This record gives sequence, structure tokens and C-alpha cells, in this order.
Amino acid sequence: MKVAVLPGDGIGQEIVAQAVKVLQRLALPLELEEAPVGGAGYEAAGDPLPEATLALARAADAILFGAIGGPQFDTLPRDKRPERGLLRLRKELGLFANLRPAQVFAELAQASSLKPELVAGLDVLIVRELTGDIYFGEPRGISTLASGEREGVNTMRYRESEIRRIARVAFEAARKRDKRLCSVDKANVLETTELWKQVVTELGKDYPDVELTHMYVDNCAMQLVRAPKQFDVIVTGNMFGDILSDEASMLTGSIGMLPSASLDERSKGLYEPIHGSAPDIAGKGLANPLATILSSAMMLRYSLARPAEAERIEKAVRKVLGQGLRTADIYTEGCRKVGTQEMGDAVVAAL
Repeated sequence: MKVAVLPGDGIGQEIVAQAVKVLQRLALPLELEEAPVGGAGYEAAGDPLPEATLALARAADAILFGAIGGPQFDTLPRDKRPERGLLRLRKELGLFANLRPAQVFAELAQASSLKPELVAGLDVLIVRELTGDIYFGEPRGISTLASGEREGVNTMRYRESEIRRIARVAFEAARKRDKRLCSVDKANVLETTELWKQVVTELGKDYPDVELTHMYVDNCAMQLVRAPKQFDVIVTGNMFGDILSDEASMLTGSIGMLPSASLDERSKGLYEPIHGSAPDIAGKGLANPLATILSSAMMLRYSLARPAEAERIEKAVRKVLGQGLRTADIYTEGCRKVGTQEMGDAVVAAL
């Protein structure tokens, strides 16, 4: 099983190293090959997604990704910035379905910014469409009008087939869970999401065993902090999903705890923590590697057909948290604060 390892920038190198260490402990027949991406790709080859990196990603069975970006790259031309490398990778590989589970480990209920009774036992899956919407729609850009005033334009658009494709992933996921799906839109204002609502409703007839509800995105944002356990699976578009999944991450205690999977139509995927490159702590050994380690478990489950080993990793993470080990982002009084490498070593030991 060939895995492309793309650590990226900032804390990417540190957290991916811990996930690789955990994978190697499992002694699976894995071929791990590393390549630069993002700012590291630009520095190595003048491109945030070098051709060699893209070729490796195409040839691999799965991709383990770290994080990209940093202030030193902010002045680059837009097409050379680290984020463009990740967007291109998603588009080139057809990674349209982003799965972001937000689970609250019992040991971390106190670390959430919400009251423990609101989040204890929380288990929500956000299914985000990843290759359409306003992030990819054309026309786009900044232009100067005849009056001399500048104007920025981005276009929100979805084809019916794109909506049906991601909705089917969400319905199938809900069918394997609590059989409840909430589709999030802004159909009272945006025609794009009016079509979204229509298509999801039509597809819902194929899943009579799944309870389908609809919610406006602003109400969903409010409900996630008011009563998050009302949700099982949420499906939404690219921009809304980006915002809501980051909000949901804070229910769990830290963005450093949330893994994600971005899948194509054949379940080949890119697996990454949902957080960024955190340049302010890069190289200091402070970053939480658990989201990346849990992303490697998702990789084993969804792309590499190794569910037993995925469960072993998840149980090891729970065991380490049960032992009271905490990185700074999830630290509470009475626990033992550890760094990136020590947390990775603890998970390996728990395995």
C-alpha cells in the first residue's frame, strides 16, 4: 500500500512525523514516500504543487497531509501561494467529499469552551463538498472599473450532479450512523442553495430510512453552540462547510483534535488535520499531533481497508488521554503537559 506523505509547512513536519511513527509501529506493508507541497513546494520547485508531488499523489493509494502556509509566503503572487497547492491537489484528484468528524472524548469534555453537559458524548459528522462552490467558481478576480474603483468578484455555483454526488455520500454515512441527516443551505437568499435544497430533497426519496431535515446556515451556526448533540450528520457546500466544521472543532476542546478525510469517487483520499500550519509555534515541539494521528486512522479505514488497525490507533489515543497526557491546547488542571514528540511516543507505547 503506497502512501504519499506531504508534511507541508509550519508544524506540518512535526505532526506528520508522529503519525508516521504510529503507522510504522503497526508493521503494515506500507510504502511511505515524502514530497514537498505548499510553501515547501514553492521553495523546492517554484510551485506550491510541484509536478513530482502531483505525480506521487496520483500514484499513491492514499495521501497523508500535514499543513501549509506561513507569513513568509503572503507576498507571493496568488497562484504561487501555499493554499493554491492544496486547492489544486483536491481538484486534480477529484477529492470532492470532505468528512470531518467532531467527537468529544470523555476525558476532554472539560476542555471544551461549552459546558461539559452540552458536549459530553458529542459525535457529529460534517460532510462538506470540496471541489465546487465559491472557491472554484468563475468568473473571479479583482478588477478596476471605468470609474477607477476596484471591484472583487467571486462566483458561487453548483451543478445538479455535484450536489447529488455529495448528498449521496452524506446519506450513506447517515445510514451507517443514527440515520439523521441535516442539509444546510441559505435557500431563502441564494439561488445556488435553493437548487441544493431541491436536489437533496429529491435524493432523500431514495433513503426513506434516513430522516432528512433542512436548516439555514446562520441558524445551524447558532444551534451548534446552543445544542450540538441534536445533529448526527450535516451536509453542506464548500464555503459553509469550511466555516461550520471549524466552529464544530471548538466544541471538542481544540482544533488540534480533529482529523479529516477528503475522498474521490473510489474512496482514494487525502487525510489531514483540519488545523493550519501554526507558524507561531512551529519548531517548538508544542503542536498537538493527535488530529494527524487520528487522520492516519481514517486513512486506514476509508482508503486502505484496514479497519481493525484504525480502531487500534483510536483506542490508543483514548488510552493516552485517559492517562492524563495533554498538549498545551487541551491542557486542564490536574493533567500532565507534554510536547509533540512525547505525545506521539505515548500513542506508540499505547499500541
